This record gives sequence, structure tokens and C-alpha cells, in this order.
Amino acid sequence: MDNNDLYCSFCGKVKSETDILVTGLEANICNNCIIKANTIVIEEEKGNTSQKPTNTNSFTQNNLNNFIPQKIKTFLDDYVIGQEEAKKTLSIATYNHYKRIFYNDAKNNDTEIQKSNVLLIGPSGTGKTILVQTLAKMLDVPLAIVDATVLTEAGYVGEDVESILSKLLQIAEYDVKKTERGIIFIDEIDKIARKSDNPSITRDVSGEGVQQALLKLLEGSTINVPPKGGRKHPDQDFVKINTENILFIAGGAFDGIEKIIYKRLNLKSIGYKATEKNKAFNKQEETVLKYINPKDLKSFGLIPEIIGRMPVFSYMNTLTAKELKRILLEPKNAIIKQYIKLFEIDGIKLSIKEEALDIIVKKAIEYNLGARGLRSLCEKILSDAMFSYPGSNKKTLTITENYIKKEFEKQEKSALLLS
Repeated sequence: MDNNDLYCSFCGKVKSETDILVTGLEANICNNCIIKANTIVIEEEKGNTSQKPTNTNSFTQNNLNNFIPQKIKTFLDDYVIGQEEAKKTLSIATYNHYKRIFYNDAKNNDTEIQKSNVLLIGPSGTGKTILVQTLAKMLDVPLAIVDATVLTEAGYVGEDVESILSKLLQIAEYDVKKTERGIIFIDEIDKIARKSDNPSITRDVSGEGVQQALLKLLEGSTINVPPKGGRKHPDQDFVKINTENILFIAGGAFDGIEKIIYKRLNLKSIGYKATEKNKAFNKQEETVLKYINPKDLKSFGLIPEIIGRMPVFSYMNTLTAKELKRILLEPKNAIIKQYIKLFEIDGIKLSIKEEALDIIVKKAIEYNLGARGLRSLCEKILSDAMFSYPGSNKKTLTITENYIKKEFEKQEKSALLLS
């Protein structure tokens, strides 16, 4: 086709009547039509933005009353069984944290409210992680969950503490404002406790050194973060993130801290000389953490500066058999509900007898894995059915006490053959 024969596919003008004619494989467009099309696109985008409903779940100053501590705890109750004291403490701390942000953002305030980070103490499998995940879901803020055991001091093999912020930035889709209002959950913080009070010729680069490095993040300061994570290098472009409004929640099992509490309270946890008072404490051993104080944390190995920057702390009780059974059935994301739905997608009706649930709970307590062990037990019990039922003519599956016993017997035999 000759250039003189070219014309705009939208307005019909020939090439000589236009300033610019962009040609394609099967269509052409002139400069005037490009400008008009661009204007239409901009107007449409404005219209769509104004029509989008505002997210009422987002924690903003206008709907602050929707996130008072009682309402936060009620939301947590739908997903987390038990742990009343921890849920109450976390609800208050979260509400005060975001209330503080809105107060400090306002001008002419005569009092500046300092941030308060949170420390959750309790055995593994008691619900620390699910508490924080549920909280972030309610507030509609980005959440980064990091493991303190992989962190080291800058310059050593491992991850720098700035990698925590890189992860939050990535989860927030590189939106700095969202990142600066997010939540960071530092798990296994007890594993970076100071190894001992005695001086050593070697540096404690993954213990006290990490605690020291975390201080600047916890207290609130502007950190240069590599946008894609990894180590810093001089020619790299950094993203500046202010941690002042990031809520840090740390969690750890603090295995053995009960002995420190007993010693401080001048009580014997074991032995023939234990008094009636001591025996009463022993009967409620799972609640001894309620008496924890900053001195106990210092004796365990946390440095005073870290303790001071986490003034809000609470404890998590060991889950009872009754609570484990409720976890299987009651929360919105209950484990049994999830498996029923998985089978339902394949057109299979799954039902579990009461006595079968009791065996699952009994095994979870025996393995001492807390709520985390419930899912692995269910996977073991249902693995054969999940393999053979989809695509078969079987449309119902009832889990009884005998069914579970047979499944455990199979696995025990397999383990014996391997050994």
C-alpha cells in the first residue's frame, strides 16, 4: 500500500491531512485520535476510582471507633480459641498503637505518645502466629512474619535485620506508606537470647548482636532498605522506611523461663519439701507465666534495651484437651471445616464421629505439638482417602474411632519396616 493511501482507522483522515499517523498491522491511528483516546481513558479511570467503595475494614481515623479493643477481641475470638489474656492485651496494644499514630499526625499536640511494641510468651503451638495473622487481616495492613534465628549482625553470614523491612515492603507491593503502617511479627525471639553473662573471646553474632541490631528498628528510625532484599552495596538505590509507626510483635516459647519465675517467687517446682502453696502452683503450671516480669526476661537472656522497647507483654497458656477439640470444630477457619470443604469440592461428604475427634486430641497432647499438631494428625488420618476417593464412585466418608486406629496401625507398621 502506498503512503498516500494510508488513513486513520478511527476518523478516516488520510496521511496528508494529519501531523502524525501511527501505523499498525491492520489499523492506523492519527495524533488527534490518540489525544482523544487518552482523554477518554483518564476520565474513565477517575470515574472508576470515585465509584470504588471504600474499604470499611481499613484502620483509618474516620472509623477508629470500629476498632476499639472489645471489637478487636471479638474478631480474634472468631479465629482463635482460648488465650483470653493474650487477646485482651493485644487488642489494647493495637488500638493504642494506631490511635497514637492519628494523634501524633495531628498538629499542635502538646504531648507526643511513644510507641509500644508487644511480646507474646508461650509454648509452641499455642496460637501466637495465628493471633497476629488474624489481627492483620482485621486491620487490612501488610504483615511480615520473620524468624529471628536466621538473623545475624551486619557483615556475617545470614540475614541482616534490614531484611525484615525488605520483606514487609515486598508484601506491601512496594508501597512505602502502607509499609510504614504495617505489622512485623518476629518469631522465635527467645532463640536470640544472650548465651551467658560471662565474657567470651567469640562474638555472639546471632544472639546478643541481633538484639542490638534490632534496637534501631524497634524504637522508630529511618532505615535505608535494599528494595529487593539481600546485602547492601554502595552503588545500590535504597528505599527509606520510617519504622516509627510499624507495630512490632515478637513471640517465643522461652523454654525454661518457668524455673526462673519459680526461683524469683521462692517456690520449689519439684521435690518432697514443696509446700501446699508450691503444690497449688504446680497444679496450675501452665499459668505460672502470668507472674512473668521484665526481670525474668533479663535473666533469660534478653538485653534491657530490648525489654524496654517491648513494654507490653502477655503469656499464652498450654492448650487443654477441651480447647484443642474446639479448635478442630469452632473457628471460622477450623481444621475439620477445611477438610469437609476439600472433600465437598470433589462431591464427597465427610463426617467425623465424636470419639474420633477425642482420639485426635489425645494424640496431639501426647505428641506435645499444641494446635499445630492437629493438622498433621488429620493429614495422616485422611491421606489415603484424599488419594483414593477423588474420581471414584465413593461419595461418603465417615471417620470413626476404628478408622483412625487402623490408619495409625498402618503407619506404625511402615515405620517398623523402615527401621
